[in-house]
Amino acid sequence: MESFDYKKAGVNIDAGEEVVQSIKAMVRTTFRPEVLTDIGGFAGFFRPNLHAFKDPVFAAATDGVGTKLKIAFMLDKHDTVGIDAVAMCVNDLIVQGAEPLFFLDYLAVGKLDVDKATEIIGGVVEGCRQAGCALLGGETAEMPGFYPPGEYDLAGFAVGIAEKENIITGEHIAPGDILIGVASSGLHSNGFSLVRKVLLEHAGLSLDQFLPELGCTLGEELLKPTIIYVPLILPLLRRYELKGIAHITGGGLELNLPRILPAGLKALLRKKSWEVPPVFPFIQKYGHVEEREMFRTFNMGIGMVLVTAPEISALVLEQIRSTGEKAWEIGLIAEKKGDEQGVEIL
Repeated sequence: MESFDYKKAGVNIDAGEEVVQSIKAMVRTTFRPEVLTDIGGFAGFFRPNLHAFKDPVFAAATDGVGTKLKIAFMLDKHDTVGIDAVAMCVNDLIVQGAEPLFFLDYLAVGKLDVDKATEIIGGVVEGCRQAGCALLGGETAEMPGFYPPGEYDLAGFAVGIAEKENIITGEHIAPGDILIGVASSGLHSNGFSLVRKVLLEHAGLSLDQFLPELGCTLGEELLKPTIIYVPLILPLLRRYELKGIAHITGGGLELNLPRILPAGLKALLRKKSWEVPPVFPFIQKYGHVEEREMFRTFNMGIGMVLVTAPEISALVLEQIRSTGEKAWEIGLIAEKKGDEQGVEIL
């Protein structure tokens, strides 16, 4: 009579433990002084310095990498998607004025490959280093029969802290305020279902193909990690009053900007006021994608939009550029009449 165990069912407990041991040293490099526990326990403990705040408020965000992972599978390159997982969460915290404190990752695989898992989590570690937050813990779940061979899913969860009176809500945004756009690195982690449909299925392009329009291979372009804006925006928050900040993710400028605008206001954007990375017109050309659809799907070269009073906009712009990041004054706030849309692109 055949005897079964967990390994025969497709779950390798030893491999899971090997992953934990292989990542311990690099995970520790993300630890802040507030971290009280090493990885490998049932929960991570973090003691925030609440005495530094008058009225501290915790903020939390969660997100995943999405179908950008399909590109990583096809190229068998897994060291950058972890940065995307961190970026999508911590960028959502910082736009509300919350400093990221710690991050937890969730990696689900069909069959656990120790080297690949270590590579993936290495990207998470790098993202946490860039964001200045601790990788406090995570979960690596081996789920045989649930994911196709070689595939996995990656998601993350971030917690931050803010002074209650400094939470950025957008409520003080007024007509005449200036919109400052901060450059993206390209697609970031949104719109990849359309990207794959247009470039891989319809156009039949190869990920290994060097494309002069992009200055790199298609795969290199598509796997550029999302920019983590925390080190840029935190110093700005300490120096200037930013009335609103929008993280431009799925839904693009058209759907993300209205999320921070008070009722009765709209954003007027001058589309020729910033540099659009070549990947976007490249997609538009090969897929015959309408311009409005491009602005509703992709960030179009703007990863963050900051709203400031006119008298400080030049100072904010100067400080951003002094860090080496590209930024532009891309529009302003105006009153909305009737059933006008929240964003008007001129």
